[in-house]
Amino acid sequence: MVKLLLAFFLLFTFTFANDTTSQEREDFLTHKIKSFIDLDVYDKNRKFIEIIFSPKSKYYANERVNVVKVISTLKDNGLLNLYFKKPKELNIHFKTSGSPLFFVKLMSDSLRNIGYYRYVTTASNLNNAEFTWSISLMSEYATDPQILQKELLKSGCKIVNIERNSPTDWVYTVDMVSGYLNIQTLEAEKEVKLKRSLYAHWLNSSKIKELRITSSSRNNWYPYIAYYDRKLHLLKVIKQDDKCKDMFLNIPKCAKYIKISDIYTLKNVKDELILYPSGSR
Repeated sequence: MVKLLLAFFLLFTFTFANDTTSQEREDFLTHKIKSFIDLDVYDKNRKFIEIIFSPKSKYYANERVNVVKVISTLKDNGLLNLYFKKPKELNIHFKTSGSPLFFVKLMSDSLRNIGYYRYVTTASNLNNAEFTWSISLMSEYATDPQILQKELLKSGCKIVNIERNSPTDWVYTVDMVSGYLNIQTLEAEKEVKLKRSLYAHWLNSSKIKELRITSSSRNNWYPYIAYYDRKLHLLKVIKQDDKCKDMFLNIPKCAKYIKISDIYTLKNVKDELILYPSGSR
């Protein structure tokens, strides 16, 4: 009899614990949904929201709410409007636990690739191994998390949390543990032509030992070459205050990335720079 009661008690406890865990999961998802839309919108569409977010298990990944999917569902069903009636100041805060220098470069590239060029850094803070980078820009719409996520995935990163403080103030937490710069990798004996650009050229140099760079007679190129390790710590800089037509470089062993620019302005480079990598690693 005692064993039977004990078994019943254990079964009840286990069932109750599972129900509680399930309820907590559902409540957390609901809390996230409410944080992205106004309360009156949620109350008015409560039944509809229950339908479009069923089953709720689809909106979890590794015990964490898939916030990008949540926002996309709200947006696609007309419950979340990311557009403003007129241009407003948009504030975006990015958080990560990775290298600040690497993160800013990676995020800058990603933002530029989705059309964000004119923004200003309003704050940056490193505290307890968490780095926060805040930017501000005038925009007609808030960032679409689905578009940003797609771009970040190209660099091995992903959005793990999003907070909406207001329609014009958002916080993104980004996992960059497996992050890398989404740039071209130089390979031995494979010629690369760098087209005219107002931005410095970044390339992955980890697979080569040597690099020759040639510049056409129409260029007035004054080389600025910088090498970085995998965390984007600066290893070495080469500057040349003489117009260059042909340059030969020995790539440092620890260098994963190389930046090719001009010590004055890349407007000096009117034609292509041609790269001849050699020596496989």
